[in-house]
Amino acid sequence: MDDSVDTLRRLAIHDDAFLERVLARGFGEPSASGLDTKAQALARIGALIAVGASTPEYMSPVESGLAAGASVDEIVGVLLAVLPSIGADRVVSAAPKLALALGYDVDEALEQLEG
Repeated sequence: MDDSVDTLRRLAIHDDAFLERVLARGFGEPSASGLDTKAQALARIGALIAVGASTPEYMSPVESGLAAGASVDEIVGVLLAVLPSIGADRVVSAAPKLALALGYDVDEALEQLEG
């Protein structure tokens, strides 16, 4: 609990030195968050959905998640997990971007269905 309290305090006061140390560890380093690599990748995907990230931004956490043992179902499940918190508009917007990062082109699939 002490580490968590210290982290919350440092973040709350915008401790630049602390933030720089955490960011310097890189995204692949789960020790800063206390999450394993898979959970960290899924959390990053959820954050990208919430902020309306572009398609290329999904590539790294999707690759990290898959490499750490996340299934495609778990990665897609993040869309459903964040839906109540961020709303349908963000989730609907993110779905084709996340799909592309997983190697699935929703638009192309829809065109084939229409044709």
